[in-house]
Amino acid sequence: MDRRKALKNIGLGAGILIVGPSTLSLLQSCKNEPEYDWQPVFLSASHGFALKKILDIIIPKTDTPGASDLNIAQFIDSYMNEVADIDRREKFQQSASAFAQAFEKEFDKSHDEGSDEEFENIIKKYLKASPAEQDEYVKRNTETQDAQGVESETKIDADAGAYAYLTSVRELGIWAWKNSEEIGENVMWYDPIPGEYIPCGPVEELGNGKAMSL
Repeated sequence: MDRRKALKNIGLGAGILIVGPSTLSLLQSCKNEPEYDWQPVFLSASHGFALKKILDIIIPKTDTPGASDLNIAQFIDSYMNEVADIDRREKFQQSASAFAQAFEKEFDKSHDEGSDEEFENIIKKYLKASPAEQDEYVKRNTETQDAQGVESETKIDADAGAYAYLTSVRELGIWAWKNSEEIGENVMWYDPIPGEYIPCGPVEELGNGKAMSL
């Protein structure tokens, strides 16, 4: 797999999510934090506001809990602050700033003044872009990252950075949602004492088609 394709697969090109006891413990601890008075520790207040807006659109509350119900924004902010390596932290910060620039360019206002509809529109613009447009975003982001090793003043492309940011937030958000205790035990197929392996059996006896919680 070439570098450009790898970047596309993992969003920011900063490595896969580091999963270990500390990450899972952090995920579970964030669910108990009061949502209404949250103050980001890694992101700025305005970037934290945008992160919550983005996650609530990607993972809305329906008949299952949404991102805000599970404090996923708090988890991502804490993960970047406590677990992620320096390279990934820097790229996440850069792409968050690029998203802010793209939002201001699109709507002529700061993203911390954005409406739900404006956030929905800009998320669709990047995450539902055509394959050719996505390839172009990845190409421009790759070229910017390559140039940073030579010229420190090179700035990340706003469109490419916004696409990378939204891709990374989506991946982190979905991972956190699926691995939260609430979703694992009450939404997915949960068996605290798994029995024998059954390769073929009635669907109604095997979780009704739901993915099994690990």
